[in-house]
Amino acid sequence: MPKDANGHLVPGVVGAPPRVPASIARPEYVGRTGPSQHVGGDVYDADAIERIRAAGRIAADALEAVGAAVRPGITTDELDRIGHAHLVERQAYPSTLGYRGYPRSSCTSVNEVICHGIPDDTVLAEGEIVNVDITAYVDGVHGDTNRTFRVGAVAPEVDDLVDRTQEALRRAIAVVRPGRRVNVIGRSIESYAARFGYGVVRDFTGHGVGTSFHSGLVIPHHDADEHTTEIVPGMVFTIEPMLTLGTADHDMWADGWTAVTRDRSVTAQFEHTIAVTADGADILTLPTTTT
Repeated sequence: MPKDANGHLVPGVVGAPPRVPASIARPEYVGRTGPSQHVGGDVYDADAIERIRAAGRIAADALEAVGAAVRPGITTDELDRIGHAHLVERQAYPSTLGYRGYPRSSCTSVNEVICHGIPDDTVLAEGEIVNVDITAYVDGVHGDTNRTFRVGAVAPEVDDLVDRTQEALRRAIAVVRPGRRVNVIGRSIESYAARFGYGVVRDFTGHGVGTSFHSGLVIPHHDADEHTTEIVPGMVFTIEPMLTLGTADHDMWADGWTAVTRDRSVTAQFEHTIAVTADGADILTLPTTTT
């Protein structure tokens, strides 16, 4: 896999963008430099939430298929191919493909890559981790999810990081209640991560999602007093904590997408799209195998 003399990732070779059948509806931003401004707010009615759930389930099922293929020796490009095939077979468009020029159908972020890693000819090795982020667009809405997968057996501190990042997401979802402010979500994540001395990434956040891929609503993963949007029933957004074994600061690769920890420490991430209910949160990105 592409690495420098210090064993850190370097960009690989990115293949041609995958094809999507013409019969599958595209988001409005495909073929343009950027998306239109979001309209309509972040609160959805029951019918729209069920459409977002349907999109989220397709994304979650694609993520399951990708996760089942994660192993030493596979390339991130092949993982992207698997996820892409799953989406288009179900008449869903991969939301990342063509979003602000992004060239692939998923994000594959390995080891020190915080987020937005572009699938390429990077070969995964035993002991690494890879975060895979997949969003499906179908019936006019997006469903967004990601998970971090272990590549074979990993070091104990990395194993713990993965488990605890997933637990941070669970705890963050559990504090969602109408009448609270969105910063309660980040407060929950940061207080939990502090127990273990983890870095909590601030520069990349959760977001409103639904008819737009990113609505403009910010969901912080740290204790952020400035983010005071009130949580209300019917609101739909993602929560996607990114925790690191070192610094929360990042460097950006020349591709303008790949964000890596400044100290090149390992980082993990998990994400769900949720809808706010009268007394909590409903996860919209569960796979069909979940009972």
